[in-house]
Amino acid sequence: MTEEHEQTIMQPKNPIGFVGYGAYIPRYRLPATEVARIWKGGAAGTPIDEKAVAGLDEDVITMSIEAARNALARAQINPSDIRAVWVGSESHPYSVKPTSTVVAEAIGATPHTLAADWEFACKAGTEAVQAAIGFTGSGMARYALAIGMDTAQGRPGDPLEYTAGAGGAAYILGPADESLAVVEGSYSYTTDTPDFWRRADEKYPSHGERFTGEPAYFHHITSSAQELMKALGTKPADYTFVVFHQPNTKFPQRVAKTLGFTPEQLEAGLLVPRIGNVYAGSALVGLTAVLDAAKPDDRILLVSYGSGAGSDAMSLHVTERVLECHKLAPRTEDYINRRTEIDYATYARFRGKLSQ
Repeated sequence: MTEEHEQTIMQPKNPIGFVGYGAYIPRYRLPATEVARIWKGGAAGTPIDEKAVAGLDEDVITMSIEAARNALARAQINPSDIRAVWVGSESHPYSVKPTSTVVAEAIGATPHTLAADWEFACKAGTEAVQAAIGFTGSGMARYALAIGMDTAQGRPGDPLEYTAGAGGAAYILGPADESLAVVEGSYSYTTDTPDFWRRADEKYPSHGERFTGEPAYFHHITSSAQELMKALGTKPADYTFVVFHQPNTKFPQRVAKTLGFTPEQLEAGLLVPRIGNVYAGSALVGLTAVLDAAKPDDRILLVSYGSGAGSDAMSLHVTERVLECHKLAPRTEDYINRRTEIDYATYARFRGKLSQ
């Protein structure tokens, strides 16, 4: 490793990893053809098959609690030992009141814990994971909980409405000798690239159309992935799986090909065609599906993207413990298969699209 990369790659002094993980995806599904039927008379193309939609009694808090409970079931630890509960999201239920405190209370992690909400568009979840790596890796905490979770957002008729889904994942970070996947190293790449935004008090986000591709998504993801692999001395062939942020189906497929990964390495974590882009949970929920299929000694490259803009890349090495964890909580595929199809009118009611 060169002196330059010793300064940029992030590796905790104490070896740490993922002690537990869990996903949550709501059961309701809106087919993309329904959006096309309403806004384009059925003539428009559909970038995904369908997306997950939160029910009337679901929001980022309730879904985060479910994912966190699944992570705890796999971690097999006392929740009172968790010293940080961090929730990354674009759709926190309150402007002023943390999501994280409610989640921490519900899982039994209070009062001796740090709680905070994170924002960085679609990489708010991996931002929380990065902080948890530092918190546990420094020895300040034995365990920290990081969550990426979102509900469907998108202006009626906007292209985002086809893909903006609901769901996410939770991860408990802790000592490497208790982990199902050890963190080998991470790297973050950040610039001021305003490709996607939502100003205060605006209900729906805005996006820079094609600007979101080349200077935003592709530049940041390829830069972070390449820098991390260069620093670790790894190459695409060294990884069993790769997971990218998934705003649609084509972007992760294209960036995988550009970086030299095969479709087989990408397939297990590519969930966007069936649940949509779950924003802050996109890369993290893809990783849960990969961990559900992973075997000891597999290596995984996780690369998130957040508009505004930045990318977090992490290299993981799977341990023997992953096998017992498979059986301790519902698999991500279980949530995907548990589906109830809805029409556009029901979706509009669930998501508060109708105003008086």
